[in-house]
Amino acid sequence: MSSLATLNEQAAICADEMEFRSAALRIGVSEVGGARLLDCGATMPGGLQAGVLLARLCLSDRAEVSMQPGGLDGIPGPLVQVVSDDPIRACLASQYAGWQVQVGKYFAMGSGPMRAAANIEKLFSEIPGHETPPVAVGALETRKVPTEEVISYLVEKLPKSVRALTLAFAPASSIAGSVQVVARSLETALHKLHTLHFPLSEIISGYGVAPLPPIANEELKAIGWTNDAILYAGRVVLWVRADDDQLAELGPKVPSSGSSDYGAPFQEIFKRAGDFYKIDPMLFSPAEIVFHNLTSGRTHRFGQLAPDIYRKSIGE
Repeated sequence: MSSLATLNEQAAICADEMEFRSAALRIGVSEVGGARLLDCGATMPGGLQAGVLLARLCLSDRAEVSMQPGGLDGIPGPLVQVVSDDPIRACLASQYAGWQVQVGKYFAMGSGPMRAAANIEKLFSEIPGHETPPVAVGALETRKVPTEEVISYLVEKLPKSVRALTLAFAPASSIAGSVQVVARSLETALHKLHTLHFPLSEIISGYGVAPLPPIANEELKAIGWTNDAILYAGRVVLWVRADDDQLAELGPKVPSSGSSDYGAPFQEIFKRAGDFYKIDPMLFSPAEIVFHNLTSGRTHRFGQLAPDIYRKSIGE
C-alpha cells in the first residue's frame, strides 16, 4: 500500500476483502441509496473473523488486530490485541466513535475514517488525519440496517471528492460487534491522553489488549460487558518521548481508576447515573497503562487489572 493512500482508501481495501469473503465471514453485502452495506452482525450471524476485519476497517488498517490466547485470572476466552505504529491516525482519526448519527428515529454511533472526511468534529482541529478522499468508509454500532435517509444524511456531510460510500455495521450484542468494541483498548488510552493535554505527537507506537467477554443477548448488557473488558481488564503499552516528571504526574489520571465512577460494573454505574452522558468521561480508559519513555529509557506503570470486578460484570 502506498504511503500516499488516504485512511479511507486503506479502509476500503478491508471492506473489499470483507465483501470477497462474505460467505465465509457470514456477513451480508447489499446496496442502499448507492452505498455498499456490510452487515456484520445485525441480521447476519457474522463471527470472530468478521469482528477482526471490522476492527481493522475502523482503524483504517493502520493497526494489526488479532485474537490471542490468554484469558484472565482463570476466566477462559481469547484476548483481542491491537498493535499500531500510527496510533493517532488509526485510533483517533479513524476508530474513535465520535460521530453521533441521528436521522429521525435512527441512531448509531459512527466511527471509521469517514469521520476524517466529514471533518465535523472539533477533534480534527487538534489531531492529524483530515482528508478529502475519493471514497469514504465508516462503521455504525447498531442492529438497524441504515436507510436511504441515513445514507443521504452521511453523503451530505462528506466532501464532493467522495464517489463511493461503504458502511459496515453490527451491534455490540453480536460476535463481530463485541470484537470491534474490545479492540478499542488502545483508542481509549489515547483519547484520555488527549483530554489530559498530553502531546499526541510524542506517542510513537501503541499496543492494547483486553479479553473478549461472552456475547450478551441484550444490547445494554453487551455494552456493559465490552466496556468492562477494557475498564477493568484492559492493558495498554505506549512508546513515547516525554519528561519523566510529566509522566509521573499525569500517569495516575490515565487508567480508569482515575475516575470517581471507578469500582463497579458498567451496568451498575449506568443505572446509578441514569444517563450515559452523566457518567464521568474520565472512566473510559484501560485498567492499566505502561509508558516506555524513549527519551530517558525509563518505564512508568499506572493502574492495575481488576479481574474481580470484570468477573462480577460477566457473571463468572
